[in-house]
This record gives sequence, C-alpha cells and structure tokens, in this order.
Amino acid sequence: MDAVPISEFEWELPVGTVPGMRVPGKIFASKKLLEAALNDNAAEQVANVATLPGIVGHSLAMPDIHWGYGFPIGGVAATDPDAGGVVSPGGVGFDIGCGVRLVRTGIEFDRIRTRVRDLVEALGRIVPRGTGGKGRMAVGAHDLEAVLVEGARYVVAKGAGWDEDLECSEDSGALPNPEPRFVSERAKERGAPQLGSLGAGNHFVEIQVVDEIRDGRAAEVMGLFEGQVCILIHSGSRGIGHQTCTDSLKAIDRLMPLLGIEVPDRQLACVPMDHEAAVRYFGAMDAAGNFAKANRQVLTDAARAAFARVLGSDARTLEMFVVYDVAHNLAKLEDHEVDGKTTTLCVHRKGATRAFGPNHPDIPERYREIGQPVIVPGSMGTASFVLTGEKESHRRSFGSTCHGAGRAMSRTQAKKKMSGAELKRQLEAQGIHVAKSQLKLLSEEAPYAYKDAELVVDTCEGAGLSKVTARLRPVGVVKG
Repeated sequence: MDAVPISEFEWELPVGTVPGMRVPGKIFASKKLLEAALNDNAAEQVANVATLPGIVGHSLAMPDIHWGYGFPIGGVAATDPDAGGVVSPGGVGFDIGCGVRLVRTGIEFDRIRTRVRDLVEALGRIVPRGTGGKGRMAVGAHDLEAVLVEGARYVVAKGAGWDEDLECSEDSGALPNPEPRFVSERAKERGAPQLGSLGAGNHFVEIQVVDEIRDGRAAEVMGLFEGQVCILIHSGSRGIGHQTCTDSLKAIDRLMPLLGIEVPDRQLACVPMDHEAAVRYFGAMDAAGNFAKANRQVLTDAARAAFARVLGSDARTLEMFVVYDVAHNLAKLEDHEVDGKTTTLCVHRKGATRAFGPNHPDIPERYREIGQPVIVPGSMGTASFVLTGEKESHRRSFGSTCHGAGRAMSRTQAKKKMSGAELKRQLEAQGIHVAKSQLKLLSEEAPYAYKDAELVVDTCEGAGLSKVTARLRPVGVVKG
C-alpha cells in the first residue's frame, strides 16, 4: 500500500486505495512511524474506515497507530448525522472510556527517593488489579445505576475525592447522555463488582517524576515543576465496557444487511445516527464511559490513601491535586467546521485523545489560556508526556491527538523476547521499582513492545495537533 507524502508529518491514502472510499485517508507520522503502520496492516484499516457512510474530511490516524478491531488503534473519524452519518462501535473499542489521569503532588523527588519502594508496595496492596476480580468500591444494582449516570460525581459525593477533581476532568466527570437502561444485565453483572480496579494489560498506576519542562507557562498553569512527584493512572470501564461493546456489535451487525450498508470489514459494523440502535449504543456507551470516569476517581482516592499512609501526612497537605483526566476511547457529538460551515459531527476517537486548542468553551476555565491538557503515557519504563491541544488541531484532526506510545509488537512476540522476571530485574536496575505482579504477564507490556513515545509526541507537535509541556520519567510501577 502506498502513502502519498503531504508534508513531513502527513501522509495521504488517496480515494481508491481500497474500493468504496468516500474520503481520503490521512496518517500523521514521521517516515519511521509510517513504515510501522504499513507493516501491520493498520494503514489498510485507515482506508477501510474511509468507506463509512457520512464520513467527512479524512479518515485519520495518529502517529501511535497500530492494528485494532475494525478501526486502527489511533484512529479518528467524523461522520455527519445529517448526511447519513453512522456510528461504529469499532471506532470506540471494547474498553469504552479508557483514559488517563495525572495527579500532581507538592513533593520533590529527593524527599521520597528512599521511600519509593514503600510507596509502590503500598499502592500494590491497595489497588485491586488483574483480570476479573473485585474493585475497591464494589456497588450494588441501585448504586451502579447512579454510577452509570453520574460518573466520577457519584464517587466524589460518596467521599472518595474532592470537588476540584471534577473541575479538572473532561466533561466535569460525567458524560452528558447516559442511558443505563440500554446497558445489558450481563454487562451490569460484570461491572458492579469492579469499580475501583485497575484491570490488566497495559493499565497501570505509576509514580513519576517531572524531569523536563518544555512549555513554562503551560506547566505553571498546571502546577508542574521539575523534580516534582506525580501519579499517572491508566484504566477504563472494565467488564461493563467490554460487554457493552460486544452486545452493541452483535445488534448492529444483524441490522447491516437490512439497512443495505456494506463495508469492507465486518468489524466496521455501523448504523445511521438517527436509527434506534445508534441511540441505544450512544446511551450505553456514555453510561459505560461514566463507569470508567468513576473508576479512575476511586483509583485516585486509593493513591492518595497509599501516599498518606506511607508518608504520614494527609493528601491535601501533600498537595495531591488532579491535573486532568481525559478519555481516549469515545465517540462524541461535537461542532466542527466542514466546508466553511459549523456542523455537528459524531467524532470517533479510538486510541486518540481530544485536544482542543486555547479558548475552547469545553475546556475547564483554568486551562483555556493554554489549551486542553493531554496526558500521554509511555510504555512501562519509558517517559510519559503532558501536552496541550493546539488551535490547528480543530482543522487538521477534529481536535484530536495521540494517546500513547502505540504497540510495535504483539504480546506473544514480547513474551518470547524476555521473561517477566528478567524484565523486572532490568527495570529495578534502572531505578524503577515494580510492585509484585504476575511475572508471566509483565513482559507483554515491556518497553521494547512499544513505539518511542517521544517520537510520537514530537510528531504530533510537528503536525500542529498538540504541544509538549513536560516529560515525566517513571520511578515506580504498579501493573494491571
């Protein structure tokens, strides 16, 4: 498959790359990152997405693109509901509402250098993790309904957090149109016990240190400084999101032949936005997304408790404030300019982060001067980054940027390269303490299994999507 260079960081897949494309595809990437996208068939998925009814502009991919279910991970697509535009569950993914939260502290690393292992072990004990299992705040059926409607607001009202946590969260901690009645009983059964749990795979809680500030003003607004200890939390909607996606895909797949919709990949199952099935999916998706927001809020409360216990001081005294919480697996109705006209679009972001530029009304007031904060986790053992959205992102990518490093090899390949025990020894030798975990799974998430996150964020900056504020290095890891 050939990609036509547009600029140093933009490559186009012309209409005709695969049959039925309605718009071109576009990949934001350096030449090196483009080669990876072409090698794992992710670029073909970008072209396939361009066949969706009602798609506008381009089918887009971020620099951390890799192969996914239907849509590539790192994919962005906007459809126009007034022009037959569809919603596709594959454009959100199975972990609905998965995202990241950065918590800063007032602690300088030198103060806790000798206590990092104690902090990691305390986090490892207090944070439930792994497949299945129970969360820190399991809820009954009635309370689960409230979680699905109120998201992180429910958790804060129960005492697991502070009101200012919500002020520094995308959507103020809750998506706008949740409909728990559209979430299946099976999904609710899976999710109810899991509130406040990390899950498995690439989810984590990390203790990190700000080791470089690149945008002084943005860092000042966010309260970041060099040598500062932070906590990064990466988790999602657990079983409730996975089951909701599964249920929706089955229902929509059955409707496709009846609606006369044809797509080149069955995993791109989709339905027009004005169809009842789309209304049901959107309501269930927002509900599952609210569970994910509540989940990260409970994990924040757990991190505060662990730090307070080890350091002998309460979380407020330690200045453990949320910088921002943002999802990277959602579809949203947003206003964007298309052909010179403001149009409400359904914007799918799968492994991509909303990155609105300065002065956008949907950004918390405290951040409007600098643009929306974007939190980009690295791979275990490598740096993470804090970015801000750029004004150009609205025109170039429907206000979107990358979400992480992006896999460079499969989990099976990663496990063959090194054992979990050896990886743990290597990380500890680098001064990165790792909580007790299932060692056989640890190497699946090894740094060598991922792309270079610094190259990814620099590419997004070069493409005008976002700007790097700070780099953070890990010193302690609690893996799912």
